[in-house]
Amino acid sequence: MLQTGRAARRQTMRAIRPRRDPAVALLAIAWAGAVAVLSLWWQNTAVVHMTTAEWLIGAGRITGLLGGYVIALVVLLMARVPALERRVGSDRVTRWHAMSGRYAISLIVTHVALTVWGYAVQARTGLVEQTVTVVLDFPEMIKAAIGTALLLVVGFVSAGAVRRRMRYETWYYLHLLTYAAVYLTFWHQLATGAEFVAGSTARTVWYVLYAAVGALLLWYRILAPVRLNLWHRMQVESVVDEAPGVVSVLITGRRLHRLGAEAGQFFRWRFLTKGLRWSANPYSLSAAPRPTLMRITVKAVGEHSTALSRLEPGTRVWAEGPYGAMTAGRRSRNKVLLIAGGAGITPLRALFETLPGGPGDLTLLYRASKTRDLALWDELKQIAERRDAQLMYAVNGPDGARPEITAQRLTEVLPDIDEHDVYLCGPPGLAEESYQALREAGVPSRRIHHESFEM
Repeated sequence: MLQTGRAARRQTMRAIRPRRDPAVALLAIAWAGAVAVLSLWWQNTAVVHMTTAEWLIGAGRITGLLGGYVIALVVLLMARVPALERRVGSDRVTRWHAMSGRYAISLIVTHVALTVWGYAVQARTGLVEQTVTVVLDFPEMIKAAIGTALLLVVGFVSAGAVRRRMRYETWYYLHLLTYAAVYLTFWHQLATGAEFVAGSTARTVWYVLYAAVGALLLWYRILAPVRLNLWHRMQVESVVDEAPGVVSVLITGRRLHRLGAEAGQFFRWRFLTKGLRWSANPYSLSAAPRPTLMRITVKAVGEHSTALSRLEPGTRVWAEGPYGAMTAGRRSRNKVLLIAGGAGITPLRALFETLPGGPGDLTLLYRASKTRDLALWDELKQIAERRDAQLMYAVNGPDGARPEITAQRLTEVLPDIDEHDVYLCGPPGLAEESYQALREAGVPSRRIHHESFEM
């Protein structure tokens, strides 16, 4: 068993000080930015009583401005800014990124269609002819056309039905085309946008917006990871079998406690060996980090996770993080229930060991198909005995019947479950079933803490 370090013990004893969720404030700021962008159009529009062509072109200008603004948000959400990743949660930031990406592509396509249509009506030409004219004759439009095509490619491969049929590595590298697309489309905004041609203030605002986002991207996606890995010099110490298809990878390094990682968080790991060096996958810490040692526990569900069992001691490790908001800081009640399923036991095992709490405050429910699939079970029993916590498991019956997690069963085990915080991590089916049962049992949604690490 990986013993708890002093930092983890101090965390176990600290008072409960829940962090406020900044999501509402951040969304309000984003919408305020959209209103400010619309004001650029309003200030540069002399009249609103216009011809059909002018209405179409005006609508094209509005969607173009909003599309450019949302593109900046898309890139910001790709920058992995710790303040967002740790306070809002990586899964929610990922959903915001996907949603804003869909909005951006919709706005850009609408911008192109309305603008070309408006110019065609104004010039009394066909749409195809006007499209050729706009692309070939307007400044920076050839680059903008290429950038728009790249955005459409990224949008296509990111669609759920397509992405599920692609290798993660293929999708990841195609997704990086977003940066090229943003660069190519940026310049035509300044060269042809009426708001930017007419006034230096709008150009300055746009430069500051994109420069700030670019600086965050450069720092957090490139410079900060380089600094982290050059300083901490991580490598594989050993690989330990935990259960059928489940292994723990012990990783050593210098002053790892300076990373600021907490139980419940994860890193994106790149192992610098054949077949793995080009893939960076997210795996949670399965124990509290120590000054010279961290551990991840991984279930073999794909090529990357399966290959980890073959890692050799001494293999260099490149990590980015820590990320994730499913930490002790989310807790608002003395009593806590943790519900784990499959590989979801990884972050919850670390939380089970380090969450503040006295005797009887902590309960862990571990869901698995078979008893032999209960990874880290011996460690969990030792933690439960040492902390006077309750440890339970639910496995399929001899006939394969799957025990359901219902509100009635939860209240039988914990009559005061509505006074608990709940940490939930597992496959989507388990997460959905458990969430519904918890809500029916009276647990408010704000006290159900769940983070999905599916890519």
